[in-house]
Amino acid sequence: MTESAPLDSTSTDAWKKLAGIAEGFTPDLRGWFADDASRAERLTFQAADLTVDLSKSLLTDEVLALLLELAQDAGVAARYQAMIAGEHINVTEDRAVLHTALRRPKDGAGLVPAKGFVVDGQDVDGDVHATLDKVYAFAEKVRSGEWTGVTGKRIATVVNIGIGGSDLGPVMVYEALKPYVQAGLECRFVSNIDPSDVFEKTKDLDPETTLFIVASKTFGTLETLTNARLARQWLWQRLGSAGAITDSDADRTNAVAKHFVAVSTALDKVAAFGIDPENAFGFWDWVGGRYSVDSAIGTSVVIAIGPENWQGFLAGFHAIDEHMRTTPLEQNVPVLMGLLNVWYTNFLKAQSHAVLPYAQYLHRFPAYLQQLTMESNGKSVRWDGSPVTSDTGEIFWGEPGTNGQHAFYQLIHQGTRLIPADFIAVANPAHPLKDETGDGHAVEPGQDVQALYLANFFAQTKALAFGKTADEVRAEGTAEAVVPARVFSGNRPTTSILAPALTPSVVGQLIALYEHIVFTEGTIWGIDSFDQWGVELGKQLALQVAPAVEGDEKALEAQDASTKALIVKYLELRQR
Repeated sequence: MTESAPLDSTSTDAWKKLAGIAEGFTPDLRGWFADDASRAERLTFQAADLTVDLSKSLLTDEVLALLLELAQDAGVAARYQAMIAGEHINVTEDRAVLHTALRRPKDGAGLVPAKGFVVDGQDVDGDVHATLDKVYAFAEKVRSGEWTGVTGKRIATVVNIGIGGSDLGPVMVYEALKPYVQAGLECRFVSNIDPSDVFEKTKDLDPETTLFIVASKTFGTLETLTNARLARQWLWQRLGSAGAITDSDADRTNAVAKHFVAVSTALDKVAAFGIDPENAFGFWDWVGGRYSVDSAIGTSVVIAIGPENWQGFLAGFHAIDEHMRTTPLEQNVPVLMGLLNVWYTNFLKAQSHAVLPYAQYLHRFPAYLQQLTMESNGKSVRWDGSPVTSDTGEIFWGEPGTNGQHAFYQLIHQGTRLIPADFIAVANPAHPLKDETGDGHAVEPGQDVQALYLANFFAQTKALAFGKTADEVRAEGTAEAVVPARVFSGNRPTTSILAPALTPSVVGQLIALYEHIVFTEGTIWGIDSFDQWGVELGKQLALQVAPAVEGDEKALEAQDASTKALIVKYLELRQR
């Protein structure tokens, strides 16, 4: 199937007018707020539990109107409807894009598309919920102790082995929802093919109480299968040393069957590894890896937090999906945030985007967004194969809370680069602690630490927006020679996202919010946000280079001069 050529957004009147505004654009957040008492209210929006304040964006009413016109021209709303209906908007792989189907309620009324819809002959709703039910049943067995290891002991540690979307999503959500993890259970995550990763994650584990989940759709991912074999080898060695199994094939096969399950659709390969195909949980080619955390890929997290909390997680996704589907563009939070990113990237020439969660449990969220955003929109051709007509993609990065303040905020505040930043916080922490003694100066006894933490959240966006003038610095008695160093220009754009608490639903809402931001940007740029061919070349070349790294002279001679020299040096240094 070939989709029609995308609109060239740069040819629209809206784009041309935005470009004209950008040429002489001088933001003035102080002035804009002074002149418009309703600015904060007008530019603050609600999406499910998320309060999103865009008032500190570099946004005028004229710019906003033109961005909305651009979204209309590009057909953002219509393309979203096409996506959720199962049209093949992933053109290069001729696939539907249906991650939104992973969180459609099982018995929900009024679903759009209608409950039980069929795509390419597949009963999408039926298959999704059959898999969910299977995952839930297995999770309950592990959580209750019904599922045991080969010696009859209950599982205490679940080790997820995956990479990319099969790792970044589960580990991020597990970390975000740690307060919901069942006592006596722990998850660990192995992804890197560096042998240190699997070694560190298993060195202190009891093999009798460890369960491995091998997450690979094709059961052929080099890194994942290598680590899975290392984990299997570890299991056999440790169980053997403990006298729990012998070296017999029967004992080894039984051990793998009790200590390994899979998230894969390649049941023949799963069985060949030793895993019972009944303990394999599948997903579908219309789920891209970076969009798959709410599929069976999240099995480790379902075990950790339980099916009921997982259902809340899925409901959070669905709430934002429905907001995206039903909310007019001018109030549609993912659309507005995506359009703002286009404004910053294409017109104000920002190259990176900071995500700054003031919630320690979200410490892996920026890393998760790196894959979601950069793998999706790091493209230089449009979905019809023609070259892009504008810059695409953003470099996403960030760290949690006050950690970042003491590291890189200097660049955001006073550097020469425009760095839009998303600040994320929750009002109610999982652990509301008070500093009972204080420090006798800045912190009073009994200080609510969450309030102190969020004072930083509010203060940073205020400082970035409004800065500090030379006159304000002088009024503090600062020596004139030092005044320039203490001036803050302000007009540094931020978005503030505030939620009641970091519940499973809120975590799902945050993920879906950024999924649809990515979608909006990709539609404006006319690119296929759902393939990732750029990932493939390096993987293919690694297999070609591997024999040379192992010392094969013929393979070594086939390399380019630089690669050959590096391999030769490696072989000199390597002590085997």
